[in-house]
Amino acid sequence: MTNTGIVVIGRNEGDRLVRCLKSFGSQLSQQDILAVYVDSGSTDNSVASARQLIHHVVELDLATPFTMARGRNAGFNYLLEIKPDLEFVQFVDGDCELLPGWLEQGLEALQRSPDIAIVCGRRRERFPESSPYNRLADMEWNTPVGEAAACGGDFVARVAAIRQVNGFNPSLICGEEPEMCIRLRQLGWKIYRIDADMTLHDAAMTRFGQWWKRSLRGGWYVAEGRAMYGHTSEAYQVREERSGWLWGLILPLSALVLALPTKGISLLLLLGYPIMVMKIARYRQRVYQDSPTDARLCAYFCTLSKFPQWLGQIKYYRSRWLKQTPSLIEYKQVELQPVDGGAKV
Repeated sequence: MTNTGIVVIGRNEGDRLVRCLKSFGSQLSQQDILAVYVDSGSTDNSVASARQLIHHVVELDLATPFTMARGRNAGFNYLLEIKPDLEFVQFVDGDCELLPGWLEQGLEALQRSPDIAIVCGRRRERFPESSPYNRLADMEWNTPVGEAAACGGDFVARVAAIRQVNGFNPSLICGEEPEMCIRLRQLGWKIYRIDADMTLHDAAMTRFGQWWKRSLRGGWYVAEGRAMYGHTSEAYQVREERSGWLWGLILPLSALVLALPTKGISLLLLLGYPIMVMKIARYRQRVYQDSPTDARLCAYFCTLSKFPQWLGQIKYYRSRWLKQTPSLIEYKQVELQPVDGGAKV
């Protein structure tokens, strides 16, 4: 196999991390494959489990705020220190498992087209039927095949391209992959999704509160993305930010404030929500070939998400105005266990 490395990042993933590292299988026994796990202050047994499964484990220094971007950069740079001539790197989130045959297919696509920086495939949810929130995540991963504007957390990349843009922006608490993809595309690189199963993801979302917090993080991502690149030719996240403000605040507030002077007529504005649900459901069935049940599920939660997304935007602008250092917005439950010691980076 081509000169390739694997970077895994995680925080309190527990058994999910074990499944992730075991999914590499016999590939790690090959001399040209290196894998490193980067831990962001886990309080469970993640570090100890990782040390039993792979040789290279890095713990981030607690003195600097954790971000997934920081973890990916640390793993990437660590691999380059060991193997400066590394050609390709596979990034994997610690709650995902690499599927058999993916690396070969991803690397083949990269080698076939020298102008492609990143190749990704189909991420699938491991337990899509365990909750409606997991099912929504599985639908979210189903992006179009072909040239893309961005990728998610799992992808195989050309080392030279990642080095050219100096990797991920470590200050971002979310959306670091699309942000790096923007910088890559500005330099003429391409992002491509091939029709191949890539990873299994375990969202582990069983409660409404988890979905709400994840959607709030999405609002932060929209606001920060608009602030950074909304002025560019692609008007990045401008439409999404306006939609959050309109449906999450302006429309419901207008309907309520104007209810008395309009003798309740303004409440008709709230009919926009069921109309939106119907439009999204029809779109999902027509474009993504969703079943009627899945289309309705997606449409309902897409509409409902306008409220936490608006709050996430507020959270971002408030933090920016107060010049606060942002912290991770986590939605998974943490099981408190002793932390194993290790090297710091």
